[in-house]
Amino acid sequence: MSDMITADLVDLDLSADSKEAAARALAERMVSLGRVTDLEGFLADVAAREAQMPTGLDGGIGIPHCRSAHVTEPTLAFGRSAAGIDFGAPDGPADLIFLIAAPAGADDAHLTILSALARQLMNSEFTDALRSAGDAETAAALIRGDEAAATPATPRAEGAVSASQNTAAAPAAASAGTAAASTGTGTDAGAGGSSDAAGRPFRIVAVTSCPTGIAHTYMAAESLENAGREAGVELVVETQGSAGFTRLDPEVIAAADGVIFAHDVPVREKDRFAGKPTVDVGVKAGINRPAELIGEVRERAARGEVTSGSAPSTPVERVGDAGEGYGTKLRKWLMSGVSYMVPFVAAGGLLIALGFAIGGYKVNKAPSVMDHFVWTQGDSWAALLFQIGVVSFGFLVPVLAGYIAYGMADRPGLVPGFVGGMIASTINAGFLGGLVAGLLAGGVVMGIQKINIPAALRGIMPVVVIPLISSAIVGFLMFVVVGKPIASAQKGMTDWLNGLSGSNAVLLGALLGLMMCFDLGGPVNKVAYTFATAGIAVSNPSDSAMKIMAAVMAAGMVPPLAMALATTVRGKLFTQTERENGKAAWVLGASFISEGAIPFAAADPLRVIPSSMVGGAVTGALSMAFGATLRAPHGGIFVVPLIGNPFLYLIAIAAGVCVTTALVVVLKGLRKPAGQSAAGGTAPGAAAAAKEDRQPVAA
Repeated sequence: MSDMITADLVDLDLSADSKEAAARALAERMVSLGRVTDLEGFLADVAAREAQMPTGLDGGIGIPHCRSAHVTEPTLAFGRSAAGIDFGAPDGPADLIFLIAAPAGADDAHLTILSALARQLMNSEFTDALRSAGDAETAAALIRGDEAAATPATPRAEGAVSASQNTAAAPAAASAGTAAASTGTGTDAGAGGSSDAAGRPFRIVAVTSCPTGIAHTYMAAESLENAGREAGVELVVETQGSAGFTRLDPEVIAAADGVIFAHDVPVREKDRFAGKPTVDVGVKAGINRPAELIGEVRERAARGEVTSGSAPSTPVERVGDAGEGYGTKLRKWLMSGVSYMVPFVAAGGLLIALGFAIGGYKVNKAPSVMDHFVWTQGDSWAALLFQIGVVSFGFLVPVLAGYIAYGMADRPGLVPGFVGGMIASTINAGFLGGLVAGLLAGGVVMGIQKINIPAALRGIMPVVVIPLISSAIVGFLMFVVVGKPIASAQKGMTDWLNGLSGSNAVLLGALLGLMMCFDLGGPVNKVAYTFATAGIAVSNPSDSAMKIMAAVMAAGMVPPLAMALATTVRGKLFTQTERENGKAAWVLGASFISEGAIPFAAADPLRVIPSSMVGGAVTGALSMAFGATLRAPHGGIFVVPLIGNPFLYLIAIAAGVCVTTALVVVLKGLRKPAGQSAAGGTAPGAAAAAKEDRQPVAA
């Protein structure tokens, strides 16, 4: 911390009358010391961060801060204003202003120190001491946490930011949920009414995060922890800041009675906290009114309110959990790339298909709309849609490779991943090349990150060294070593698909139908879907590729449509909740959303999944036999006009739906109520339970 702030970076008589002027005055001090290379560029970055959310805090504090490429090293400047400056805090102007400047590639150790400072700003003894400091050197020493500053007149705030030798202590402890727990004693808990019936304190887990991840994240954590101690509850915070984050122990989350999210950026792995009473607010609420948030989450717990579940975190956010085998990690890495690629597939494929539907099959020969576009001609609009779709498709392989690498190595993997993916496209290595490029890029970056780098170079590692070295290595491997064999394999697979006919095509359709219905949106389903979209991800796909795409989409529509039909024709075999889900499954199935059948499969997997697979195989085989084709990668019945042989295609879907429905109805009808005697009687308790739950008691 000693090199982050000196007396030259302190202004105890800050005369600025606005937050812009205050930032400029403090930034000029940084420029004079060589800490900032471009004053106007740096101030623009400060203003951009300020525009996201005001940086004023209750208690007379302003903390303008940003990451900037114009900062040479992490720096802190402090100003004290007698008149006060408006930084947007609810309680009025700020008299203590901290300008925090972090380089774009600041290393974790420096960011951790700045985070520790942010926590100290919630300590009234610390801020009071700064207000009474008589000279710049004393103020700088207080902020640094120098022992020499601990005089009777200016007592050293407990836990001041002095631990340069232990920089990770505060945030790491908060993230891990060990030293950051705010635990009330039994006496306090009882007096405050915070104990449950078993006598233990009420337990809360919290997550804090902000756009920059330097200040507000850790100030909210500190504020919540302090409020937790005062309320006599156990409160553990996971800080998701710039220095990364350490996941709370799953056992801590499982034991929690409530959850608080104080964040201005998405909470990573949010699904870990599903099923608990939750308060979800902005990060400043965590700073300014922590006691209210604690009271609110306790009230929700008392009412029995819980979250029904959150949207699943992206595969990128789930990779690398401790204890996972390599096979599991590999699957998640690949699914990471696929999940980010699918929207490009959907957008590009539908645009290309619409272009063909409006302009005919010669639209791919149309000149560039940059050179020829007539507003009143349908052919011009068709060409526009087609050409936008082709550009969108051009991103598929780079995005696939980039986000596979991202799933492995986080942000540093993006650049070499995208570069490797683009090379795969250039040398016609296709999706196989994208998969290999992504894995190579992630592996190279992970290897570089394990090298012990001198502290002086850590700041430029993420923005210069890692992208440069990893891109060069991946480019060499793709161009010189593995690119040509992969391109040959891709060409061989394409030629094989183009040669499919007769029974081979029907068998492939059945296999893809089985895969689409096996796990209803899971990894096996995604493998089949990716295989199909890879074939049409060109401006002029082959007839075989379009047949495969048609078979895959048709099979994927079968499970939800079949469940919807089954709940309609034999509703007594299903619970009231399942019958309600059946109504939604009509729409989901028609839209090619296989996940619409998941509630049924989860409740009765041994009957629903095999039935769905049989129906999906029937539909896939019939679609291939009928020669139905599809240029769009998604859309369900809404893209029927874009399907070749649409009438037969719908017959194939209807056949699969009827087969699955019949199997589900028969299998559910064969099961015997639990407790039925040999004479056919049913135990009174089982019958009563079945009547109460409106659900057949499964054998």
